[in-house]
Amino acid sequence: MNEQVLATPVADSTLHPLEQLAATNPDAEIWWDSSPLIYPSWKEETLAKAPEGERAVWEAQLTRFYDDATIRTEGTMGFRGVTTNPPLSLQAIKLAPELWAAEIRQIAKQNPGLDYEGVYWAMYLDLVKKGAEAIRPVFDKSGGKYGFLSGQVDPRFVRDGDKMLAQGLQIAAQGPNVMVKLPGSKEGYEVLEELTARGISTNNTTSFTVAQYMRCMSAVSAGLFRAKAAGVDLSKWRSVITHMSARLGELSDWKTEAKARGIELTLPEIRDGEEAVLKRAYHYGKSVGHPSKMLQCSMRVEKDERTGKTVSRHIEDFAGSDMVYTCPPGYIAGLMSADLAPFDPNAIDREPNKASLEKLLKLPSFRQAYEFDGMRPEQFAHFGSFKATETEFAAATRQTVDFVRMTLEG
Repeated sequence: MNEQVLATPVADSTLHPLEQLAATNPDAEIWWDSSPLIYPSWKEETLAKAPEGERAVWEAQLTRFYDDATIRTEGTMGFRGVTTNPPLSLQAIKLAPELWAAEIRQIAKQNPGLDYEGVYWAMYLDLVKKGAEAIRPVFDKSGGKYGFLSGQVDPRFVRDGDKMLAQGLQIAAQGPNVMVKLPGSKEGYEVLEELTARGISTNNTTSFTVAQYMRCMSAVSAGLFRAKAAGVDLSKWRSVITHMSARLGELSDWKTEAKARGIELTLPEIRDGEEAVLKRAYHYGKSVGHPSKMLQCSMRVEKDERTGKTVSRHIEDFAGSDMVYTCPPGYIAGLMSADLAPFDPNAIDREPNKASLEKLLKLPSFRQAYEFDGMRPEQFAHFGSFKATETEFAAATRQTVDFVRMTLEG
């Protein structure tokens, strides 16, 4: 249960909705879901679109989230951490192609034996390193609690444990505030245990189901047991478990299974299902005192078909929790123009819609996501949302490799 019960819902027009969300629990965290290197240019582009009379408020909000000068001089920022993934890394490169083309040529010149894939990986490690260095003062000031940046292993190797372990160690070596993102595959959890045993912070990604979260918690616990037995320093270790909210409902087989069974499934009911899965995992982790923190991404701003109002249920349904919310540029901008209802600090303890849950439980792939034993580890990488996301992330990686190839071929 959320012990922080506020008398009234949280709303303040001078605060960004994400700041209002964070105010519902002092341990809630807002993270930036892109490279820190693109924030200044994105901020200016966003402010240029501010409604008349709102620019000063918008600028204050965005400056509180992230400001290079404040980070350097005070070691603080509104964001508590940073995540990246292949599509977002590709986006960062596309925003400054000349800068990264020069970086690619320099890497190739210094390492004449590297092929295109090798140059790509060296460039990615440099992208992680530069991003981590940009927020390192926050990590230092907080004693290692905040200021992490997540770097992801190559999504083309989600079933290759040896490759992921080697890449994970390389990513971790880019800075003390680097967290390694690993996929929610059977092999990914085996690597996650090994990295945890070495005191390396991790972020479990491409995870959608309660069974995956249970396996992640088990891997973390096993790794911590080994680390403590070996005397590994865990004073600045962290673990987050990512729930890719909208990707669960939008990319799973729920809709096709419902149609095949003559069941009409609305978008609000899909959101109810996403809420039910995450709340089940979140409350279980809390009940056993697990050290991993739930992290939510893939959130939406949309019209509620039931009420016609603008909502972002992926945050509204979880207000009052202490979870992490990692937010890409487009989502942050979308919230600035949204007229959301005040956040209910007790929303995290509200039961999901029972009628929707009853309907969804008729679908095999929902039961896979919702039940504690819904899948075996070897099935994780075959779950619909996992497969679709893996394909998208692998395609973005191939595009980035192709950018390297075109740059070097002139």
